[in-house]
Amino acid sequence: MALKEAIRTYHDLLTDELAAESQGQLTEQMQQRGLFFGERPLCTVLRPRFLTPQQYLFLRKSIRPLLRAFEKISELAVKDAEFCKQFGLVGWEEELLKHEPRFRGHTPLTRLDAFYVTDTGELKFTEYNAEVPAASAYNDVLNEVFYGLSVMGEFLRRYAVRPLPTRHSVLHVLLDAYRQSGGTERPQIGILDWHDVPTRSEFELFTQYFKTQGYEAKIVDPREMAYENGRLHHEGFEIDVIYKRVLITELIERGGLDQPVVRAVRDGNVTMVNPFRCKLLYKKMSLSVLSDERNVHLFNKKETAAIHNHIPWTRTVEERKTTYGGLPIDLIPFMHKYKDQLVLKPNDDYGGHGIVLGWQTNASGWEQAVEQALAEPYIVQERVVIPEEPYPSMIDGRLQIYDRLLDTAPFIFHGDYVDGCLTRLSTDPLLNVSAGGGSTVPTFVVEKR
Repeated sequence: MALKEAIRTYHDLLTDELAAESQGQLTEQMQQRGLFFGERPLCTVLRPRFLTPQQYLFLRKSIRPLLRAFEKISELAVKDAEFCKQFGLVGWEEELLKHEPRFRGHTPLTRLDAFYVTDTGELKFTEYNAEVPAASAYNDVLNEVFYGLSVMGEFLRRYAVRPLPTRHSVLHVLLDAYRQSGGTERPQIGILDWHDVPTRSEFELFTQYFKTQGYEAKIVDPREMAYENGRLHHEGFEIDVIYKRVLITELIERGGLDQPVVRAVRDGNVTMVNPFRCKLLYKKMSLSVLSDERNVHLFNKKETAAIHNHIPWTRTVEERKTTYGGLPIDLIPFMHKYKDQLVLKPNDDYGGHGIVLGWQTNASGWEQAVEQALAEPYIVQERVVIPEEPYPSMIDGRLQIYDRLLDTAPFIFHGDYVDGCLTRLSTDPLLNVSAGGGSTVPTFVVEKR
């Protein structure tokens, strides 16, 4: 009830006048600060996401045993080629897996994407963004913007509101990896991605932030870099640490294994976060590895309970017998029979590409999708409850409050703990901002004064 009361209090404060004033501020601030995803404003609503201290604590505590479990399967896959097959890697990925980073952990910077039904406490993690978790800087700057809105000024009289910033933790992870790799100087940071991506404005926010902390940083396109005399550089700017935002698959597809970045990393002459081994957990099959009864012996009691409670039933799509709810099933016939409870996802894609929601697909479309999923690496996952919450927005100059679907995507640092949380809103069950529509909102922990 505490959460609903906070939401109601905030909405009650939004008179037409205050809402219009707050919307004007929000629009102006987003324009000034580059808070746009391509051409679209990042946030289209007038309320941030609220969590109570108890809910945020539950989120953080639920995730820790899962992180141990993810770490176990990642470490084992590197040592055991047979076990590694469960992740569905392709040849060049297996080749890059051999590169051992000189710092601890395969996934120091990640984000888990979940659906958290705060009414019932149901929390289900449907994807592990273990390669390039985006939106950290956007989130931080949106925090600042929302603090300045007129309506928030009124709300702060009644509630203590705590932001969950994350950029500092990103910097600490980069510096930590650099020092563990033997770096002793003040490192120069290269933020690595293609020039033409819609998230460039976020890289600029990171560059500014790194500079305020005394670290030179530059946004660099992998195609424009040179590797000479053991140094990776871009037009004379030497790079010690790569904050990798480019996907490894795209890097290899466009430049091959001889790409300057790849060579510099493999030679140990630059520290890259996340390292190549993050690819294991980025694969959607990492969730089927956790969920599959064949692997239950790998986990201790706490990990097993966390997997049972928070990872939806997930399997690699293949002709096999397995279990569902503890009972034996024949996977493919089971998938045909229960399409309304299932989702198909490609093993290695992002932005909602290739995802098929069984309950939104007719029988022949689902049959085709299952055929395709047998031919390419795919997972099938149990449908989870997608929560809704009311959010206010200005539509044609009038305040409207209506329910939107929302996800909960906590940021994870050093592969060890949660700090901060991305929330995305949508009217589409795919809930993906990069796929169009939707809105990102900052997440605040709120408590009555």
